[in-house]
Amino acid sequence: MNFRPIAFITGLLLSGLALAMAPPAAADLMNDHENWLVFVAAMGMTLFIGVGLAVSCWQGSAFRISLRETFVLTSFSWAALAAFAALPFVFSDLQLSYTDAYFEAMSGLTTTGSTVITGLDFAAPGLLLWRAILQWIGGIGIIVTAIAVMPALGIGGMQLFRAEALEQNEKVLPRAAQIALGIGSLYVGGTFVVALGYWLVGMNGFDAVTHAMTTISTGGYANYDDSFGVFEGEAVPIIAVLGMILGSLPFVAYLKAIKVSPRTLLADTQIRGFIITILFFTTLVVLARGRGEEEGLLSFLAESAFNVVSILTGTGFVHGDFESWGPFAQPIFLILMFIGGCAGSTTCAIKIFRFQVLIAGAKSQLRRMARPHRVAPALYSGKPLSPDALNSVLAFFFLYIACFSALIVGLSLTGVEGITAISGAATAISNVGPGLGPEIGPSGNFAVLPDAAKWMLAAGMLLGRLELFTLLILLLPRFWRS
Repeated sequence: MNFRPIAFITGLLLSGLALAMAPPAAADLMNDHENWLVFVAAMGMTLFIGVGLAVSCWQGSAFRISLRETFVLTSFSWAALAAFAALPFVFSDLQLSYTDAYFEAMSGLTTTGSTVITGLDFAAPGLLLWRAILQWIGGIGIIVTAIAVMPALGIGGMQLFRAEALEQNEKVLPRAAQIALGIGSLYVGGTFVVALGYWLVGMNGFDAVTHAMTTISTGGYANYDDSFGVFEGEAVPIIAVLGMILGSLPFVAYLKAIKVSPRTLLADTQIRGFIITILFFTTLVVLARGRGEEEGLLSFLAESAFNVVSILTGTGFVHGDFESWGPFAQPIFLILMFIGGCAGSTTCAIKIFRFQVLIAGAKSQLRRMARPHRVAPALYSGKPLSPDALNSVLAFFFLYIACFSALIVGLSLTGVEGITAISGAATAISNVGPGLGPEIGPSGNFAVLPDAAKWMLAAGMLLGRLELFTLLILLLPRFWRS
């Protein structure tokens, strides 16, 4: 295996990460906060390593990267970015241990949203902006990975979107560079629209920008310990719901809607399934919750829809303590953690299309059992599913459950109690953010967990963000043999 191209690309990514530390440094300098020196020092260290790797490993026109090297690059680059993104947290006045800092950075880049920081209301603006930038980078990063890398690797049924994406791209935009530019423009434009919406309904400029970055990326970092509970009225939660849904739809579908017709959005099988899922679980929560006499109807519906969409999309914003919403709240929100949004979006977890493929396969099997001689192929978007795609989705489900179970066992061995271990494993591997229980629930924090548990959860975040296969294949001895 040739590690030079892996080191070269990682060096470029680290150099870009270093430049992303400049805005937080400027924010602290403008506010006369001494943390600007922390960002300058971290930027210098990261840039030195990044440029050094890129220059020393440059191969000129002989640059090539194989399939095996792509697997290593994808996993190694995300882990390396988190390692250097943790530096500002370590050196800042928060005085986090490196374990806590790495947990926070990995949570940010994977758009998980779990945090170990308390006192966010009084944190330096540079650190708050840095957390938002990490999630914003992670959001666009996973879109690129999901569109350009995972379909080619056939990860968890993502090969379903290889031919479809190419077909759409040829009709929408003719070249890969234009596709990347189009998606990047949509991502920036979506961030601007959400920030403008927040500002128009009463957020200050800084909160509007940072929360827009963590909304469109379905990340979930907020600038306050009470998350969205500090904002009064229904307008802010409604803007957040629209922003989270915006980030949860396939970005290639947006390009097609712009170039072909907006009707193509509702014609997309994934998008229809996603909207139906939101409506179903919101209705279920509303019926199970029960409205208080003093609570207004609009506020009640907005809070219910907000938390359903936040957990379903893996964003992890919190508005109210949904654990106090009756005996059905915990199981409903635990189920929501595993579902996720659409492939090709910023969301995480299992994703809507895999459930649709699994249901299609089950229907096909039932038809064949009823009539053994009948030809009843499993269909997705009106097209027959290939055996490879169906098997890949089934394998993904099996591995997801296996990794989730292993993570629960690992957390339990560190002394973490039952509901915390279960919901912690779920929120990490699904990249959601808040867990359940008194420690890591909507009003809790991950700082109370032992260091070993935090490293396990950080690994679970990366595992879930990279769709399991990308990371697990590196554990096979056969993978490393020539």
